[in-house]
Amino acid sequence: QVQLVESGGGLVQAGGSLKLTCAASGRPFTSWAMGWFRQAPGKEREFVACISRGGGITDYADSVKGRFTISRDNAKNTVYLQMNSLKPEDTAIYYCARATIFGVSAELSDFGSWGEGTQVTVSS
Repeated sequence: QVQLVESGGGLVQAGGSLKLTCAASGRPFTSWAMGWFRQAPGKEREFVACISRGGGITDYADSVKGRFTISRDNAKNTVYLQMNSLKPEDTAIYYCARATIFGVSAELSDFGSWGEGTQVTVSS
């Protein structure tokens, strides 16, 4: 069983930046793609970004393309989400997740283990 712990959230003004970190332990980290999702109050959890096992393939939600960058360091069992040009609508709890498939995916159902989440709040 893999354990995922997110960190790096906080309060930032619109236009600012934050870098989220997801530390993984348990199963071999390089076995699976990894993703970030978010959930705003009163809304469904939604896909943000995903990265392949080796890091060579990434996918992003249209709403964050060009502003967010997902990366991973397999030597450190860690996944990152660099968030730039943040907007108030990016406010949400951000979750790290391990895919249950080998390739990248934007589907919630393709992800198994989840972290507890980290709060990101963007003020206008």
